[in-house]
Amino acid sequence: MAPSGSGGVRRRCRRVLYWIPVVFISLLLGWSYYAYAIQLCIVSMENIGEQVVCLMAYHLLFAMFVWSYWKTIFTLPMNPSKEFHLSYAEKELLEREPRGEAHQEVLRRAAKDLPIYTRTMSGAIRYCDRCQLIKPDRCHHCSVCDKCILKMDHHCPWVNNCVGFSNYKFFLLFLAYSLLYCLFIAATDLQYFIRFWTNGLPDTQAKFHIMFLFFAAAMFSVSLSSLFGYHCWLVSKNKSTLEAFRNPVFRHGTDKNGFSLGFSKNMRQVFGDEKKYWLLPVFSSQGDGCSFPTCLVNQDPEQPSTPAGLNSTVKNPENHQFPAKPLRESQSHLLKDSQTWTESSANPGKGKAGMSNPALTMENET
Repeated sequence: MAPSGSGGVRRRCRRVLYWIPVVFISLLLGWSYYAYAIQLCIVSMENIGEQVVCLMAYHLLFAMFVWSYWKTIFTLPMNPSKEFHLSYAEKELLEREPRGEAHQEVLRRAAKDLPIYTRTMSGAIRYCDRCQLIKPDRCHHCSVCDKCILKMDHHCPWVNNCVGFSNYKFFLLFLAYSLLYCLFIAATDLQYFIRFWTNGLPDTQAKFHIMFLFFAAAMFSVSLSSLFGYHCWLVSKNKSTLEAFRNPVFRHGTDKNGFSLGFSKNMRQVFGDEKKYWLLPVFSSQGDGCSFPTCLVNQDPEQPSTPAGLNSTVKNPENHQFPAKPLRESQSHLLKDSQTWTESSANPGKGKAGMSNPALTMENET
């Protein structure tokens, strides 16, 4: 019992330590509010019109910054749905049999009716041994959260949360509004910062707040601009941070642009179809996080044909068939077509392809 108790204490201590970056950002944000709204606008600014305009614009940016930061922190990451979890019998088989053909057989049977198109580097079904599930496309196991996260981008210590399908839009808006917040403070504080160095300000405590406020805003503006620009590039290419470092592997091989559908569709996949919600930290992303449309790639013989209602195919000059998966029609077929999977699994003719690849091996990814 003692090791278990000490392990629980260590886990609780780690949870507390994980909140230190969030507390730091919160304290810094609180100080910046006092320094800008009170010491700069109310104490140092002499023009009433300038005070009103600066305070109104500042509070708007402050509110959007806090709102998007809050949503990024407290929006729970989404985990794979029950269809991707192994059944009790399949778990028993995996535990009972030695690793080898029996494991491959179990994974092939479990995956043949699931809409998954990516593989491991060795060509195996992406299986998580800790969560005991078959990973959906773009899903990864977070070692900090100890869970599989849908469309995982990265685990961010500054929000103490995994950034993934459920909160990636909020994270982007957090970066955007924090950058605008810092740029606005630096721009409106600049003239008073110059007056500080030319001894044009009265010798009060406000002058030190003004000086440090400009330094902090300018410093964070540089770092945030590079980070925000990088994630804008990722959105334009429909990549996650993990996929930028390691290209996704499909049945036909590695394809760095496998999920890219063009700039417009890539943007809508993250921000949604209704532009009125794009700048608000409310969830509007397309899809269910478990399946994603891809650009035209060689059809995976281990998977069933395109979901019900998507029977159209395109042929290339070499007579290879490609699955046509338009963005709007393939977003939520995991939820809408669950009955179709059951029906297709009952058809023995459709299950043979899933049993014909001897190269499949099981690979545990943690």
